[in-house]
Amino acid sequence: MDDLIALRRDLHAHPELGFAEHRTAGIVADFLTALDIEVHRGIGKTGVVGVLRRGTGEKTVGLRADMDALPMEDAGLQPWKSQHQGCCHACGHDGHTVMLLGAARALAQAKDFDGTVIFIFQPAEEGLAGAQAMIDDGLFRRFPCEAVYALHNWPELPLGSAQTRPGAIMAAADRFDITVKGGGGHAAQPHLAADTLLATSELVVQLNTIVARAIDPCESALLTVTRIQGGFSHNMIPAEASITGTVRTFSPTVQDIMEKRLREITTHITAAHGLTADIHYRRYYPATVNSAPEAELALHAAQQAGLSASVAAHPALTSEDFSFMLAALPGAYLWLGSAESYPLHHSAYDFNDAVIPYGVGWLCEVVRAALPLKI
Repeated sequence: MDDLIALRRDLHAHPELGFAEHRTAGIVADFLTALDIEVHRGIGKTGVVGVLRRGTGEKTVGLRADMDALPMEDAGLQPWKSQHQGCCHACGHDGHTVMLLGAARALAQAKDFDGTVIFIFQPAEEGLAGAQAMIDDGLFRRFPCEAVYALHNWPELPLGSAQTRPGAIMAAADRFDITVKGGGGHAAQPHLAADTLLATSELVVQLNTIVARAIDPCESALLTVTRIQGGFSHNMIPAEASITGTVRTFSPTVQDIMEKRLREITTHITAAHGLTADIHYRRYYPATVNSAPEAELALHAAQQAGLSASVAAHPALTSEDFSFMLAALPGAYLWLGSAESYPLHHSAYDFNDAVIPYGVGWLCEVVRAALPLKI
């Protein structure tokens, strides 16, 4: 594993943002080529696919890893911290890439499965829908899979453990941007101006009532305002103010209600203040939904890999663009325990290298379970 650890740290030191993973994709392609695995580059812009065939079996399974980094500074102290300003691997995609490469190497040497493995190295998971880009570029048409699997390191779980569940495991992610317009004036003459900041402040409060008052208490949803902007001076009411935030849901019905109520509340509150609003609402990732048989296979594979495997009690409200692949095919997404580490997306986060053998083992066991030798 020493060479995989060294490669993981090299990738950490040289992170690349979505659809710019040229160096990473080159390393992946060269690694697979050296294993005599069939390699296809440039799928979904910077994606790489490897194809490994064994025996005469017609079954095919896909294994996916994400390659991109986040647009943030690396506050870590390790010698392999990011060398690129404003870009770092704060989510562990460097580790995911290396684990799938390690599995490719192990499987290229193995004789204990029968069928075809599709190794999918995906770009642009962090908000840019690289999975959809690969699908649009013919991923599953060119490389048909009966099922597809992926993992994510999970600092909330201890090292040596794993969890997944049938059904939803990660939330749909929506973004809203609201600009309140039509105000402006002297702060000492509020009676002569429509107050955009007052309307926006009221809007923030009322949007936070949607989950509590419009959604069935037995359902799950979240709305968080993450940015408020407006004003340039202490004595001026600005002509515009804006808010941005995110909505997370698991049910399309709940997702529809959240968007509908956000639009209604925004329209009525701004109108009551004599203002108007531009509302932009974007549903950028659907919920990540595991199929039940594949979730069961993923847990069995985790046990076979020596992990303490269990069914997750509830899904997470974070999101994942592997959801697009699971909307196209049966499959499962696994949380692989990686504690102790900083939380995901923390500026000082670094992937725990002790996770690598567990991830390699799980990926290999998924293949053995999905593509068993004929007896």
